[in-house]
Amino acid sequence: MDATEPIVLVIAGRLTSADVPRLCEELTARLYGTGAAEAICDVGGLGPPDLVVVDALARLQLTARRHGCRVRLRGADRELRLLLDLVGLLGLAAGGDGEHH
Repeated sequence: MDATEPIVLVIAGRLTSADVPRLCEELTARLYGTGAAEAICDVGGLGPPDLVVVDALARLQLTARRHGCRVRLRGADRELRLLLDLVGLLGLAAGGDGEHH
């Protein structure tokens, strides 16, 4: 894989706390040995955002950073962007989906 090609992780449906470690393990496995500089989390298919979603996205961001990678969101709706802004994580949603805020 080309190091400039981002990893894309699709996150859809309703997340539970049990899903968070699995998502982090999946991201770790997909990043391992790639040298990718960016991971895109496609969240367009998520259910209504809640604190589990915020927790998952924060942990995915930490996981990516451990691999020298940054995370961006694609498909974040207004409600998710507002919630991320409230908890100080709006930078995740900025620039990842081509939308201007």
